Amino acid sequence: MADLLLPSAALPHSPGAYIAIVAVGFVLGTCGHLFKLRWLVGVGIALIVLGALLLPFAAGIPSDEKSPPGAESVEGGFGAEE
Repeated sequence: MADLLLPSAALPHSPGAYIAIVAVGFVLGTCGHLFKLRWLVGVGIALIVLGALLLPFAAGIPSDEKSPPGAESVEGGFGAEE
């Protein structure tokens, strides 16, 4: 029940929706520049920012769950030795 209070609970967890929002923002911004419509450029910029800000919440990056120290090296990555 506590998960419903978090903003990330209401967002889709697939990055495809946010990538689409950013892509539509770029298309609208480009069309706004071509047709010299400042409001359309503003809408495009707003969509880009909105998609880019919501994507980390959907990915669960700002979560309250803390990983134990050194968990990054256990799971793999640059610090992991094989």
